Order: sequence, then C-alpha cells, then structure tokens
Amino acid sequence: MGSVTPHLPPAVVVRDLHVRFGSVDAVSGVDLEAQAGQATALLGRNGAGKSTTMRVLAGVVPPTSGTVLVAGRDVREDPMGVKRRVGYCPDVGGLVPRATPWEHLQLAARLRRMDGWEQRARLLLERFDLGGVAHRVTSGFSHGMGRRMSVLLAAFHEPEVLLLDEPFDGVDPLGVEATLEVVSDARARGAAVLVSTHLRELAIEACGAALVLRAGHPVATLEAAELVGEDGAGVYRSLLD
Repeated sequence: MGSVTPHLPPAVVVRDLHVRFGSVDAVSGVDLEAQAGQATALLGRNGAGKSTTMRVLAGVVPPTSGTVLVAGRDVREDPMGVKRRVGYCPDVGGLVPRATPWEHLQLAARLRRMDGWEQRARLLLERFDLGGVAHRVTSGFSHGMGRRMSVLLAAFHEPEVLLLDEPFDGVDPLGVEATLEVVSDARARGAAVLVSTHLRELAIEACGAALVLRAGHPVATLEAAELVGEDGAGVYRSLLD
C-alpha cells in the first residue's frame, strides 16, 4: 500500500482583507491563497492596492480587518514571526544609502544567524550583475540597480514566503532574467512566491496564477494561461476598465 502525501495548508491565506488609511479604503475585500512551491501575481494599475496588500503580508502594515496568515502566523498577532519567515522586496526604498551591497548582506546574515553565507552572497551578486559594485555605497546606484539589490536581499536567506513588490520596475533584461531565476529557485525549494506588478507579460512569465486588483478591490483570479497573448491582453484590459 503506497504512502499518502498529507495535504499541506496554504503558505498564505487572506480572507476579506480591508486596509483603511483615515477615510481612504486602500484595500477592500481581498481573498487570496498561495501554495508552497507556487508563484502568484498581484496585477493591477498603480493605486490598485497591490503594494498595500504586500505590506500587510510582510507584517509591515496591520490589516484594518480580515484574516491574514503567513507561514502559519497571524500578521496581527505575530508580526515579528511573520517577518522572520518572509523575504520582502518593498516597492520603494529598503536599502541603507551609506551601506554597500556586501554590508547589506553581512548584516542580513548576522540578523538571521546564517552560517557560510559568503558563497551564496557572491553567487547572487554575480547573478544580478552587482559583483563589480559589491563594495560601493548604494546611494550612487541607479533605480534599476537598487531594484536588483532589493530582490537579491529578499531572496538571500531562502525564506518560506518570498514577496516581491514591483521587482521589474526600471530593471534591464539581465535584471529581469535574474529575478525570474530567483522566483524559479524559490518555487523549486518549496517557497510560496508573490509578485506584485503592473506588467502583465512578466507576471505571466514569473507566475502560474494572478489576482487582478482594481481600486483596492479584487476583480478576478485567473490562471496565467488566461492572460497570454492578444486574447489575454484583452481579458486583462476588460478587467481594469
């Protein structure tokens, strides 16, 4: 009699998420599940609520209401537990201007008590074409270089849940390829990946499914195959109008 693989709960569970800033409803009624080993895109125009949702998942912004579980931890009750289990690339910022890439990685390794981290750090720096600037302060980086470094840092400690908010913004083809490799690697080792972007074609390439948001509201959950090509572009446009 063959062994039965136990059904694992989703790595991310979001139920009826609402986030309000004063009188503004940034997110209203979002439901989402992300499985280990899978990548899910949050798609939508600027202001759709993608980044706010990602900040909640990262334990940075508390939900106004709703249930949000990340790697089995409730973001409201245990935000530090969530932060220990995620790798988060924010949509803006996230780097210390006077620190070098190597110093960023060294600090991350110390905070997470990583042993033997140097080889992985060098490999990732080369993958993202940052090896030549590993000892240069990030204040002089272009926007695209900063994006690449933020993705690298998020993936460095091989988290259970990888959150990449607008990782392709202003990034050259080499950086896009490196980011897609990071997503693929994370999935292969069983991590759940969420990618927030307004770029439909890259979302399709990176992810197997997509949640489309409009003005803070969820409007559709689709398989990536439904968004491919001209037909997919038409479907996407109809959801945003």
